[in-house]
Amino acid sequence: MSGFEQFGELDEKGWGGMAENSAATRAVPSAAYRAYLRCQRGRIRRIRAGRWLLLLVVLGIWELAARLHWVDPMLTSMPSQIATSFWALAGQGQIGYHTWVTVQETLGGFVLSMAVGGLAAVVLWWSSFLSKVLEPYLVVLNALPKVALGPIFYIWLGDRNSIYGMAVAISIVVTVLMLESGFREAGRDKLKLMESLGATRWQMFELVVLPASVPSLVATMKVNIGLTLVGAIMGEFLSSKAGLGFLILYGGQVFQMNLVMTSIALLVIVSIMLYGLIVVAGRLLQKRYHFE
Repeated sequence: MSGFEQFGELDEKGWGGMAENSAATRAVPSAAYRAYLRCQRGRIRRIRAGRWLLLLVVLGIWELAARLHWVDPMLTSMPSQIATSFWALAGQGQIGYHTWVTVQETLGGFVLSMAVGGLAAVVLWWSSFLSKVLEPYLVVLNALPKVALGPIFYIWLGDRNSIYGMAVAISIVVTVLMLESGFREAGRDKLKLMESLGATRWQMFELVVLPASVPSLVATMKVNIGLTLVGAIMGEFLSSKAGLGFLILYGGQVFQMNLVMTSIALLVIVSIMLYGLIVVAGRLLQKRYHFE
């Protein structure tokens, strides 16, 4: 059969059928690949089981050590007492109230630090001269212990707003530094090409820098949410009438370690939930604004 006859026969069968057969062939994974997938799924299950097992072992050792008085339960409490305190606080309606206060302060500080820090990072990227001038000041502010600013925030902003001030103060400098670094590392070759074609500074930022900086933005958000939560708790230590930091401070003052440990456990749960929200938001951003 000549090449033209083969081509005619292929044309009669249709290129669509050939494409369907090829797609069907590619869709069927090999036995080795299926075994690899099973191995990976098994590994993920073992990792998750190991995490839960480690947590249960730690809690069990803690409970056993307190019950056998290897440690003083008045100083360390124990998981069973923490659970009892949790349900007692839940019955009084205090858990939801104090947790929401801390979450509200954290989210408020997070939004403020991301907005102000992001705007500052854009300005510093826009003007390299200003960036060089302010660089040593940003480094010093980042190294400064922010808790020393607590009394100043209390006098300037009052007992309530000083908590937001502390949350922003702890996270904003890191936000500026990380975002500016991400802006400057984003799409350097593409920026040179756009500059050679006569693009404006705003066009380069809008079309190249901002989309390419989405991974840096997500990484900054992940760091920022933890720092803001730390700032909110530190602010509550200094001046607060509600919140998980207030419960921790009050429990330490009246020597109720069950209350302190319960508040810390709630704080761990809150931090996990907030970080999880940022992870989900980051995945949506990277999926929508994927840039190569």
